[in-house]
Amino acid sequence: MTIFRVTTFRTCACIAATALLAACATTSTQHGAALMFSQQRSTEHRGSDDLLSAGLGLDGLRAMLPPAFADAEHPTSEELRRRALWSNWRGIADLAPGGGYGDVYGTVASVPGREFTAYAQIPGASQPHRVMLQLPDDFNASKRCLVVAASSGSRGIYGAIAVAGAWGLPKGCAVAYTDKGNGTDFFDLDAGMGVDAAGQVAAAGADAGLAFTPSTTSGQGVAFKHAHSQDNPEADWGRDVKQAAEFALATLNETLPAQAPFTFANTRVIAVGISNGGGAVLRAAELDGDWLDAVVAAEPHVSTHAPGARGLYDYATEAALLMPCALPQLGIPAMPGLEAKCAALTARGVLAGVDLDAQQRDALAKLRASGWTDAALRAGSISVAFDLWRAVGVTYASAYGRYPHDAHPCGYRFSALNADLTPRAATAAERAAWVSDSAGIPPGAGVGIVDPQPLADMGLTGLVCLRGLWTGDGADSQRVRRGIAETEAGLPRAGLPVVVIHGTDDGLVPQAFTSAPYVAAAQAAGRDVRYWQVRNAQHFDAFLGFPQYGAVYVPLLPYVYTALDRVDAYLDGKGVLPADAVIPTVPRAGKPLTADNLAMPH
Repeated sequence: MTIFRVTTFRTCACIAATALLAACATTSTQHGAALMFSQQRSTEHRGSDDLLSAGLGLDGLRAMLPPAFADAEHPTSEELRRRALWSNWRGIADLAPGGGYGDVYGTVASVPGREFTAYAQIPGASQPHRVMLQLPDDFNASKRCLVVAASSGSRGIYGAIAVAGAWGLPKGCAVAYTDKGNGTDFFDLDAGMGVDAAGQVAAAGADAGLAFTPSTTSGQGVAFKHAHSQDNPEADWGRDVKQAAEFALATLNETLPAQAPFTFANTRVIAVGISNGGGAVLRAAELDGDWLDAVVAAEPHVSTHAPGARGLYDYATEAALLMPCALPQLGIPAMPGLEAKCAALTARGVLAGVDLDAQQRDALAKLRASGWTDAALRAGSISVAFDLWRAVGVTYASAYGRYPHDAHPCGYRFSALNADLTPRAATAAERAAWVSDSAGIPPGAGVGIVDPQPLADMGLTGLVCLRGLWTGDGADSQRVRRGIAETEAGLPRAGLPVVVIHGTDDGLVPQAFTSAPYVAAAQAAGRDVRYWQVRNAQHFDAFLGFPQYGAVYVPLLPYVYTALDRVDAYLDGKGVLPADAVIPTVPRAGKPLTADNLAMPH
């Protein structure tokens, strides 16, 4: 029997918790930061439902088709949740047979319990971020373990389920999440509709309780929170993580009064994240106060002033322009239309060379000169194939510059598309599934990027414009770079154990630009940061289900789980923190993954 009972917290706009919040008011202050929660909901997940996979289990998560909606235009909250879990597991973990998940590492064991969700508000932000607490029925109140995580990429609230939930919930830990001001709360401008607290589509209005409403709801196409909140959400990622932890403690106090109070002083808090989530927990690590006990950050998108560091916007816009022309020099098949694109870039002065081979060699030389390794370039071909470099440039330009949906500095917008790539209004069924199916950043889930230039241009005018926002001196360039400067990370708190894990072959967030300079600066400053560099690991475990990738790359998630185990044992006084290591792995070359492929450091 499935139990999916929805309740709400007290009618007061905040969650009361005697040890954490002084009174039940819409805002209160802790460690100098205003705290606001609204639209609280709680649901129960037992019987044929559970916290980790909504009852799907490993076989259900492996299914090639998502869980169906009984009514495609009006899915229930339960259906949306189940489908969101399916899509987020498959977007993060390698669940393919032979990949090792559930056998060599990881679990999707059924964990019954309750979920508590709310909107949280960062002071000064115009839009909320979602927070959630998963509380297993076998929560270990004597250990008082809380894992707090931020979604990877731009994913919704379940975007770290395979990272934090899979490790913490079976151990009896409560797990808190934040979508860190990004997420899948799209707004349909044509229909004037967004997404409410339950994940269902609702018309905009003062009482709609939408998770994201753009500053103006007029226009055509789709607006979404990461690009169009006008809050530059990345600048607040660390505070989002802390608010998720505060929400969790407040909820534990409210829900488990016999074990209260739950405070940062008596509850173990470990922060974990990968990719953008890894960057978010590193930003949380620099916040004042002894509220965190340890941090594990994998393949983190983190930007610093350290030597060798480069920001995501810088290297992504460079890759969007140059990487397609460079990759054939590394033996990677050319994308369609490459010769014309390389020639057009040469005519614009971006590349040099009298023929295609010379132009390709120039593109590769330029990328190598700016710090790209050949291993990162080979793995970066995945991002070329999936149009991720352009997606990053378009979305992050809007976010960093705090532009509304109708004022992109390079003229881009987002919409459902016809087969000929012309924009159209979304259907009701497409709109209903965005919250569960999208990864939070188009293209995907039926929403595409509308290029302002004709197709004959091959998109180059837009890409050159995006690059110019980093390299140029105009007002828009300065505006975007100011936003980027707001996201730069500082040092972690002195004495806080931090473990950073990165694949040496990462082609989306290359370690040479991100974790390596961050770790070097932190260690030079005397911070307790440990660094695992994993050979033959790239950015996307989920892509290892493709035979050509699974043959040459190993998953990174096993190292995240192992680092969490070792940090937890250290905090229990039963082990030592991991030492720095360059980990030699053995690609499985088409065979099922075994522990011998992973070579965990001792």
